[in-house]
Amino acid sequence: MFAGTLTRNVETAAAQYTGMIHGTRFDIAIQLEARAKMSERSPDYDVTAINKSGRKVRIGTAWNETGNTSGNPYISIQIDVGLGPFRVNAVQTKEARTAQSGEFEIIPLVSNGLMKSGSISGELTAMDADNAFTGYIANMMFDLEFMLIENSYKTEETHPDYRIEVSSPRGTPIRVGSAWMAKSSRTGNDYLSLLINTPDGDLRVNAVQNEEQRGGQTFSIIPFIDSGEQLQDAGAGLSLVA
Repeated sequence: MFAGTLTRNVETAAAQYTGMIHGTRFDIAIQLEARAKMSERSPDYDVTAINKSGRKVRIGTAWNETGNTSGNPYISIQIDVGLGPFRVNAVQTKEARTAQSGEFEIIPLVSNGLMKSGSISGELTAMDADNAFTGYIANMMFDLEFMLIENSYKTEETHPDYRIEVSSPRGTPIRVGSAWMAKSSRTGNDYLSLLINTPDGDLRVNAVQNEEQRGGQTFSIIPFIDSGEQLQDAGAGLSLVA
């Protein structure tokens, strides 16, 4: 569960990028400093931060990348702040690319595996404005309140329709997943397919309406059942650079 921003600095700056990365347990100022490449796949940058003693330390590495289908440049970052390594991408909105802005948004990556849904409870409610939803998902180990916000990065059919966000203790929005609008090939009813990064791992669930709810604003979250109706490439929902 991570969020953040990254800004390209002027060419004379020591660090090529500066930014912030937020987690549920930390808020860290980071810098990306160019490093000598030993091979084609060697990192392009060292990721550095200032520790509690005021010392600059290396906490990760980063690579300049290009989306396979979109052709858009982005930065792939691997960081370890003492809680184990994690991967994020720094990407730009279409508006930022058009304006040739140096502003990037840091978004998380989905891990390779999905946790089993097990016993899951949850609800999703459509809001009256901004084409957004609010909801929660819970089991005996976690309880997350979240919002679904329209995905401004969507440029292809397989890209998510919404990003899923929670708030950090300081109120910073943290992206924890993606959601797609879908239609059942069996019943013809609309539903939402959600991919959420929970404390226990990545979780697939659906938000559906029963007969009493249909046509209203409330959806019930149920465990995902693989019936062959999942969207193509839906598992790449958090990585919008493919």
